[in-house]
Amino acid sequence: MTTLLLPRGFSTHTGRSGIRDDRDDFLVVASDVPAAVSAVFTRSRFAGPSVVLSRAAAASMTGRGVIALSGNANVATGEGGLSDAREVRAGVARALGVADDELLITSTGLIGRRYPMPAVRDHLATLEYPFGGADFEAAAKAFMTTDTRHKVRSARCGTASLVGIAKGVGMMEPNMATLLTFFFTDAELEPGVLDTVFRRVIDRTFNALSIDTDTSTSDTAAVFANGLAGPVDVAEFERELFGVALGLVKDIARDGEGATKLIEVAVTGARDSEQARRVGKTIVNSPLVKTAVHGADPNWGRVAMALGKCEEDTDIAPENVTIGFGEVDVYPEPPDQGRLSQVAKHLKGDEVVIRVGLGTGHSAFRVYGCDLTEGYVRLNADYST
Repeated sequence: MTTLLLPRGFSTHTGRSGIRDDRDDFLVVASDVPAAVSAVFTRSRFAGPSVVLSRAAAASMTGRGVIALSGNANVATGEGGLSDAREVRAGVARALGVADDELLITSTGLIGRRYPMPAVRDHLATLEYPFGGADFEAAAKAFMTTDTRHKVRSARCGTASLVGIAKGVGMMEPNMATLLTFFFTDAELEPGVLDTVFRRVIDRTFNALSIDTDTSTSDTAAVFANGLAGPVDVAEFERELFGVALGLVKDIARDGEGATKLIEVAVTGARDSEQARRVGKTIVNSPLVKTAVHGADPNWGRVAMALGKCEEDTDIAPENVTIGFGEVDVYPEPPDQGRLSQVAKHLKGDEVVIRVGLGTGHSAFRVYGCDLTEGYVRLNADYST
């Protein structure tokens, strides 16, 4: 893996708090100094206590760090679960010497169970700050659940560095504005500017992702900018943040539960970006499209079927639509056997691009997902046992 570019002034702690017995399940990333913060969260009506606490903390647009617990979502656990989340955050805040509401707390894993608090308390008692360095590879591993590999990327922006980590491979239809993603930079940006940039980037990356149409109760995306590298060009920062975020999105799609292929649906010629997004999500979420991709079946009619489900988009007319796979067009001109063979060859690759032109305008949007396999069914049929 490429050597990570590490932003100044951040340190990490990873360890085992008793939630899992096979690997690290507890993560803290802290900034030496107060940082500008932007965060977006799940819109689920069953959002967990961690989301409730973090949403309130992020409202100030400043903070010192984030906590992540893996293997237990602490969702649907009532007042007891909320009390547990508060206690965990307070314990970390005490170790760092900061106020409780300067920290975000996140949690991911099984729904409906409370933390094993005696073991978690024992771990909290071992925290010693400063942590002594930043290991973002270890950080990215510490909050995995059913992920098969950790996800971390970095970039340079002028004199500043940016690193992003993410986890998530299932229960994945981000509707933010099970996925957690955090970004850390030593760039100096005004909180309002950071918030505007971050939300634009999230909209075009993590909100363009879907594995299985299911929205997690715990989705959280946050960025921390502590300013230790000084000011940066805002447009350049947005480009670099977008690149890191999109890389993480593709890493998640490739690692989707049971997945063998990344699917990218590129919609063009739309009335507006929302129409393009809606059509792209409808296609990438179709079980029939996903299984055809998995089996490398050049059945392009399934894409036409999925597009047809956008019944409220009455300005979409079949005679104005185009469909293609990779560089091969399959509609409106029916493909001959040669072109179907080219489509099948494209579908056998580990990255599949589906192109759709709507003929309703000039807007475009790209969405990302993965194929549907027997592995997804097996993993989720036995998830809690």
